Amino acid sequence: MSVTILGIESSCDDTSAAVIRDGVVLSNIIAAQAVHEAYGGVVPELASRAHQQHIIPVVDRALKQAGIDKAALDAIAFTRGPGLMGSLLVGTSFAKGLSASLEIPMIDVNHLQAHVLAHFIKQTPDDTQQPSFPFLCLLVSGGNSQIIRVDGYHDMQVIGQTIDDAAGEAFDKCAKVMGLGYPGGPIVNRLANEGNPEAFTFSKPHIPDYNYSFSGLKTSFLYTLRDRLKEDPGFIEKNKADLCASLQATVIHILMDKLRKAAMDLNIKEVAVAGGVSANTGLRDAFRDHAGRYGWTIHIPPFAFTTDNAAMVAICGYYTYLNKEFCPMDAVPFSRVVI
Repeated sequence: MSVTILGIESSCDDTSAAVIRDGVVLSNIIAAQAVHEAYGGVVPELASRAHQQHIIPVVDRALKQAGIDKAALDAIAFTRGPGLMGSLLVGTSFAKGLSASLEIPMIDVNHLQAHVLAHFIKQTPDDTQQPSFPFLCLLVSGGNSQIIRVDGYHDMQVIGQTIDDAAGEAFDKCAKVMGLGYPGGPIVNRLANEGNPEAFTFSKPHIPDYNYSFSGLKTSFLYTLRDRLKEDPGFIEKNKADLCASLQATVIHILMDKLRKAAMDLNIKEVAVAGGVSANTGLRDAFRDHAGRYGWTIHIPPFAFTTDNAAMVAICGYYTYLNKEFCPMDAVPFSRVVI
């Protein structure tokens, strides 16, 4: 018998709803919030208000695009955390209301696990591109930089993580000091394609085990700008592409160095990347390079499943549904958690 799951994602500033049937995505609707661009970052109060405005139309569009009626749903999966509390409350409350009205179960989803399981979303029934267990997943976004060992759909262990800033945060903050706008990651990526990655040298911190640190890189980048601007007030404008290329190359070097070490130490050659920064073309190229050099079988998600989206929530909910593990109606969201 088919299993149809509605996924709801509202952890940050994107309101998303998706429908998955037997692992195959039927729809994946995302409503972004441009209001935050003027502030250089997400404003939590504005985000939660926008979710309230978007969630009903987004769910309606997801059902219509999937070509199903809400009565055909078997369960509702929603992001319970981590994320912004106000934003999570909107998604959680909506899921509870719809679950009660349809008399179907709810499934709470860990946002970080959902990013990892995005690799199991099928775009067609005969899609066979999913990773094999065990595999390593590099989860990189604005809020997280982790290396995760994945032994099952819900059997994951974080073996390395940032001790301060995340890779995406480093991109955004360095872009901000250059006056490039928000979000900075995609802008850095675009300009990096036009620059020389060896034009500037920035700090590469040495952190024990498989952990990361990006605060030293940010400081090194800031000091470079400070010193060069004293000599030439037009330094940033004249060197934007080279600065972005050098910054991106440094971040990717740091990420891949620890991931490569983990893969060698654990003798795992199935390696995946997930999260918003996995859309970075330089990082994707690095994965392809490592596949050739080290014999990795790599898994890079389609661009639609890199940023926060409800399809990844729905697929996570699908595998939880198969285990008949449901969420009680009194469940509350949480802002911080590890896998």
